[in-house]
Amino acid sequence: MNDRPVDFVKMSGSGNDFILIDNRSGAADFARETGWVAAVCRRSLSLGADGVIFLENDAPGEVDFAWRFYNSDGSEPEMCGNGGRCAVRFAFDAGIVARAEMAFRTRAGVVRGWALGGGEVRVGLTAPRDYRPHVELDGGLLAAAHIDTGVPHAVVLTDDLERVDVVELGRRLRWHHAFLPRGANINFVQLLGERDAAIRTYERGVENETLACGTGCAAAAVALGLAGKLAAPARMRTRGGETLTVNYVLDGEAVRDLTLQGPVRYVARGSLDPEAWR
Repeated sequence: MNDRPVDFVKMSGSGNDFILIDNRSGAADFARETGWVAAVCRRSLSLGADGVIFLENDAPGEVDFAWRFYNSDGSEPEMCGNGGRCAVRFAFDAGIVARAEMAFRTRAGVVRGWALGGGEVRVGLTAPRDYRPHVELDGGLLAAAHIDTGVPHAVVLTDDLERVDVVELGRRLRWHHAFLPRGANINFVQLLGERDAAIRTYERGVENETLACGTGCAAAAVALGLAGKLAAPARMRTRGGETLTVNYVLDGEAVRDLTLQGPVRYVARGSLDPEAWR
């Protein structure tokens, strides 16, 4: 494994923290080797993060850049809403993209982004699919909706979000047979008003509750919107205390122009020492 330091920026999108690496030169290709991401995402023993994002050249040259995103366990999901928002601000601030509006390629497809200034960033998510309004979980004791907003999600309504054992239930449900073969993130949501809700998410790949999940907020807002329980634009209060705004247009039964907006901040920048992944 390479023993050269790796330049990085660490950012937080509403409580989701990521290590971002400008890999357009290809110099950090070695960092995608098995075990590297999991090693540097270890908290206390290394830099620590929910995931790692590599910004790379788009091979077809059709969009501003491509990204490779990895969860903290080294798995590579299709998309990450909060990671996407971090990538947009980083790309704009670093001069990788000169325009405040941009497009980048993910495993879920091409995603549009807007650096709005003041740390606010909006991304346009891919069109939701595989919506199932009712899925029985846990022996019928829990009912959920399922929807894919770039990543598969289950949405479970609760009257008391603080009392939900997110980790225990999340670990039990994320591989429920209804979500095979990919599994699903498990989102627990409490309605607070016509356009407001609070949300807590167990994320696959992190295998724990995170302080926010962008695609989870989008999934919950859309699923509850289709059920007539939450209007758009929906304000989703995350576990980290920040609010993400989800907006979309209903075109009959189809959802289009799905966007996710909220704050992004820098945490640190520097070089990862080789000891960080040994």
